[in-house]
Amino acid sequence: MSIEIREKFEVAAPIEKVWQFFMDPKLVAPCLPGAKLEEVVDERNFLGGVKIKIGAITTQYKGKIELTNIDEASRKVEMAAEGRETSGGMAKALITSTLVPTASGGTEVTVQATADLTGKVMQVGSRMIEGVSKQLFGQFAKRLRKKLETEEASGVAAGEASAPVASKAPGAAEAPAQPATTPSPTPGAQDDEEEALSILPLILRAIWDAIVGLFRKRS
Repeated sequence: MSIEIREKFEVAAPIEKVWQFFMDPKLVAPCLPGAKLEEVVDERNFLGGVKIKIGAITTQYKGKIELTNIDEASRKVEMAAEGRETSGGMAKALITSTLVPTASGGTEVTVQATADLTGKVMQVGSRMIEGVSKQLFGQFAKRLRKKLETEEASGVAAGEASAPVASKAPGAAEAPAQPATTPSPTPGAQDDEEEALSILPLILRAIWDAIVGLFRKRS
């Protein structure tokens, strides 16, 4: 069964930084719910797995990802993913990510993917899987934005802090020291059960989206 997904979101970080992020699987993997990077074979080939839980169905795919085309000039990367389920099912996907700078200095990210799935996960039906996939993509975008935008804000703050300051007049009082801030936890640092692609709220949201779409077509 084939499923197509096309999503777009914006990140408040310069395109050079977002591009470097997409080129590093060690940074991308923690933002993908249920995904785990296991080995970097070389700069274009990687081994890993993904755990999927939809309702009562739980399955796990293990396989590889290859960066098949990298166009740095146009900020476009294509990758092919292939995984095998422990019970015999297969998953194959072609994913294209394109980055475009925005007028505000941020980055617009467009991801287009075509996936072919077999195995017990297909018991829930293509519409359910497509709806859940869109919700999971939303989680990925949220985590990616949080990580990049937090780093961008920290970098700006560090630059401001390192800027030269005017010397104080003799006898001027010292400003009180500011307490150190605690760094934000890394996106995707939950345990495996929380990371499983999943969960009832996502399924309910997918059902609701399908119902809303049905009524819109009839109106």
